[in-house]
Amino acid sequence: MAVRVVFIGGLGRSGTTLLERLLGEMPGVTPLGEVVHLWERGVCSREPCGCGEPFTSCAFWRRVGLRAFGGWSPGLADRVLTLRRRVDRTRHIPALARRRCRVGLSGYTRAYTRVYEAAAQVAAAPVVVDSSKHASLAFCLSTSPVVDLSVVHLVRDPRAVAHSWDRRVSRPENGARMTRWRPWRTSLHWVVQNLAFELLARRGGRVIRVRYEDLLADPRSVLGALLADLRLDGGDLPFLRPGLAELSKSHTCAGNPMRFRAGPLQLARDDSWSDHLAWRHRWLVTALTWPLMLQYGYRVRDRHAAEPVPEPAAGPWLTTGVTAQECR
Repeated sequence: MAVRVVFIGGLGRSGTTLLERLLGEMPGVTPLGEVVHLWERGVCSREPCGCGEPFTSCAFWRRVGLRAFGGWSPGLADRVLTLRRRVDRTRHIPALARRRCRVGLSGYTRAYTRVYEAAAQVAAAPVVVDSSKHASLAFCLSTSPVVDLSVVHLVRDPRAVAHSWDRRVSRPENGARMTRWRPWRTSLHWVVQNLAFELLARRGGRVIRVRYEDLLADPRSVLGALLADLRLDGGDLPFLRPGLAELSKSHTCAGNPMRFRAGPLQLARDDSWSDHLAWRHRWLVTALTWPLMLQYGYRVRDRHAAEPVPEPAAGPWLTTGVTAQECR
């Protein structure tokens, strides 16, 4: 029996952790964090789970490990990381899109499948959410015959993403600095990752596009529309209040520091880039990304607003631009 997986994809600093936390409040849905980092940060480094306990001490993840592999071990993590280096790379996406399976791909996806299945059983929830983001992993998972995969492609204005990647942010797990990228590098990654998810949709993958700005402008409507596309019953979303989301504790293995938050969380767009991103960086990012910016409804010259997403062209794939305007 296939396990239902909602994979949140997009470039980091686009709101993927926030969207995962919101989806994780749905009945029957279990958020797992960025499973791609489970092996190194969880099993090997024993970084904290979203509940605050070290990964190997968390009762939830101990039960998942026992059910999936008979327990977590550094040897298991090393084997999966070795396979990841062989098959889960952006440069392999063209081959994966043509279904040219690489050596080790089935073993690599089997490790993720066992985690998903065990987590769904331990949590007694039929749907798991993986916010690993990487398009290459989404392509790998799309080859698995036992994963019922839905991809939520989260898009954010590249200028905001570039500003976020250029900031100095500490990781609460270990006090280390989060990775920083210069604006030109962020721009290139933004284009490549988003084009990769477009390719996955064209190759028949179930891909639902959501914009960060629309999600924060009207969380109830946008989330409700997304749940309908995912065939999930969200009810009346009781955890949402005007400008706030009431979050419960979650067992997420990696991700943005927001994964540790519990209780009320203010839902407000971070538009600090409009005041703090240097003009030379603003125009560099725009010059490198403007074709996709326009396709996704972002204005080249406007400092704050974003245009409504244009109607997607008809095709055999699903790529839905969910906007606040369309959901009203």
